[in-house]
Amino acid sequence: MTNQVASRLKIVGWVAIGAVAGALTTVQLQAVARNTLAPLPLEELQQLSAVFGMVKTDYVEPVDEKKLISEAISGMVASLDPHSQYFDKKSFKEFREGTSGRFVGVGIEITMEDGLVKVVSPIEDSPAFRAGLKSGDLITKIDDTTVKGLSINEAVKLMRGEPRTKVLLTVLRKDEDRSFSVTITREEIKTVSVKSRTLEPGYAWVRVSQFQERTTDDFARKLEDIYKADPKLKGLVLDLRNDPGGLLDAAVALSAVFLPENVTVVSTNGQLEESKFVYKAAPQHYLRRGGNDPVRRLTEATGGIYKRIPLVVLVNEGSASASEIVAGALQDHKRATIMGSQTFGKGSVQTVRPLGPDTGLKLTTARYYTPSGVSIQGKGIVPDVMVDETPDGNLFAALRTREADLNNSLGASPHGPMTDAQREAEQKRDEAREAARKKLEEEAKKNPGQRLVPEFGSDKDFQVQQALNQLKGRPVLVSKSQTVRPEEKKEN
Repeated sequence: MTNQVASRLKIVGWVAIGAVAGALTTVQLQAVARNTLAPLPLEELQQLSAVFGMVKTDYVEPVDEKKLISEAISGMVASLDPHSQYFDKKSFKEFREGTSGRFVGVGIEITMEDGLVKVVSPIEDSPAFRAGLKSGDLITKIDDTTVKGLSINEAVKLMRGEPRTKVLLTVLRKDEDRSFSVTITREEIKTVSVKSRTLEPGYAWVRVSQFQERTTDDFARKLEDIYKADPKLKGLVLDLRNDPGGLLDAAVALSAVFLPENVTVVSTNGQLEESKFVYKAAPQHYLRRGGNDPVRRLTEATGGIYKRIPLVVLVNEGSASASEIVAGALQDHKRATIMGSQTFGKGSVQTVRPLGPDTGLKLTTARYYTPSGVSIQGKGIVPDVMVDETPDGNLFAALRTREADLNNSLGASPHGPMTDAQREAEQKRDEAREAARKKLEEEAKKNPGQRLVPEFGSDKDFQVQQALNQLKGRPVLVSKSQTVRPEEKKEN
């Protein structure tokens, strides 16, 4: 879902999950496909059959029939909206790995730099970690394939594989001015989507990078650890910046940690009767298969402190889907102060249905609404307090793609042609993107290999420091340049 501008940014992703370039879908996994079939348009299907027959018999060279049908299905589904997708065998496996938080690979978090794969950090106790790979290492070859010229997704796929298979990486370590090769045996990696740290006595930071199957358990454990280390906790920063979303039930569970029991977290509405539902802060609405309730365990272990202490939620243009559900619920119930930038604006729910043992369909089946009944589709969550990424402003925010920038994105409501004012606003955003892109290139040349925006949660993280000021009742350096981006209207 990147466009030409966004594709120039460095994109970070977990090796063997794939690079997350935008909003990972909020999903409800369905065990079986529906048995009911809608009436079929016979004339159009006859045309489709005729075209298939002509391609098969008249095309310049033989075609793979299964591939032809698969591509036809993909095209039909992709034309609906940016988040509906047909999964073939390979992509279905990758999708399920991504939402489970488990995958088979070498275990490194990566980005691209100067056309090479750069190691952001090895995952603790992974094969790459044990092999001695370090932050800043550049991977120049994967087996016999030169990395230069590959996309990050292509590089990721080369490093994926089956358990106990080997991959040869050629590594350039700049600070030691040497290259070396290392053979790594792939194994199942468990990603951790939750990080935390103490900011100072009484105040803590917890970050959710993606909503996966293990996120609720990991989140509850992190908050228990924070409480054990400091039972006199005075405030918490929940960091959802650049969190592209994930599983709907995990978003409901995280909201339930901070909200009173049984209040509305999010509602959905679509054509199907089961798409019309109100999700509440209650175990039956976030526990998939029963069993232990990590939210209740956390509440009992901490005396319910997380339902009372001051809370700041940090969001930005990269906060999407499940992240927006959490931010919207906490904002509507006035449980937290939302700070940062206007969010991505993905207000739709996708249902994944198997089509067979190894293929599936991810289909947009509903819109979701915040507890107050507001759809954020195309607009996003507007923070209570707008805060820039750095003291110098939001240097590169204009480069980030949002839901409203995507082709075929759903409107939050029926819409007509764009007005002159909306065209002018779009032109100004294009100009801002180009200016930000040039600034990014200039800064990258001045500081080769350096982070242009501080690491989230670090001492140099400007937005975290402002969140801390908010929790303490101190003045916050509010953005002087950010304005609310309205819901987009596109020409029909």
